[in-house]
Amino acid sequence: MKKTALITGGSRGIGLGIAIELAKEGIDLAINGVRPEKQVEDVLEKLRGHGIRVIYCQGDISQKVSRETVLEKIRKEFGQLNFLVNNAGVAPKERNDILEATEESFDYVMKTNLRGPYFLSQSVANWLVEQKKEDAGFFGSIINITSVSATVASVNRGEYCISKAGLSMMTKLFAARLGEYDIPVYEVRPGVIETDMTAGVKQKYDKLFQEGLSVQPRWGQPEDVGKVVLALVKGLFPYSTGEVIMVDGGLTIPRL
Repeated sequence: MKKTALITGGSRGIGLGIAIELAKEGIDLAINGVRPEKQVEDVLEKLRGHGIRVIYCQGDISQKVSRETVLEKIRKEFGQLNFLVNNAGVAPKERNDILEATEESFDYVMKTNLRGPYFLSQSVANWLVEQKKEDAGFFGSIINITSVSATVASVNRGEYCISKAGLSMMTKLFAARLGEYDIPVYEVRPGVIETDMTAGVKQKYDKLFQEGLSVQPRWGQPEDVGKVVLALVKGLFPYSTGEVIMVDGGLTIPRL
C-alpha cells in the first residue's frame, strides 16, 4: 500500500521543497495551507505530475476546528496517514526588541508555530498508534521542522526563537511517548533557507554568507531540507528517534 504524508505549510517555501522530494518517491500527499485552493492549483498539479495523489487541505492549524477538518479529509480521501511533517510557521509581523515586544505578537507566533503543531501531533499520534495496533508492519513517523533559532538567539524576534525551542522539546516529548510503538519522531533544524519568508533580508544574508556566516558559503535551498525529510520517511534513521538533524551548512559549528 502506498504511503501518505501530511505537510503543513506545504504549498511553498521549505514545505514545497519537502513535498517535491516526497512526490518523487511516490508518496501520496495531503498539502495543508491557509490560501484558497485556486491560488495553489498550479503547485498541486506540479506535484501530481509525479504520478501521485495529492489533496489540498485548507485550514489554519492553529485552530482546533481546522485541524479536525484537515484530518477528517485525509481519513476520507486516503483512509490512512503515515507521516506528519509539521512545517507551517510564521515570523513576527514586526521585528521588535524583546524589551518592546508585544503580547499580541507573542500569541500570534506561538499559536501557529507551537500550539498548533503540538495538538495536531497529539491527534496524529493517536491515529498512528491506532494504525500500528491494527497492523504491526505499519510504518509512520512525525517530523518537526524547526530552525537554528531554537538555539541561536535573535533578540529582535524572541517569540520566534521561543516557539522553535518549544517545538524542539516537543520532538523529544513525542519521541519518548511513542517509543513503545516504534513510531519515531524527528527534528529537522534548517539554517538560512532561501524562500519567500527570507526574501526581505536577501541582501543582508548575501553579505553575511560572503563574510563566512556558514561553513558552506551559500544559501540553503528548500530541496536541501526536502532530501533530509525524504531520508527520514524512507526509514533510513530507524534508531534515531528524538534526534536533531541539522540542515544549516555548518552555520552553528563553533569556530575560532
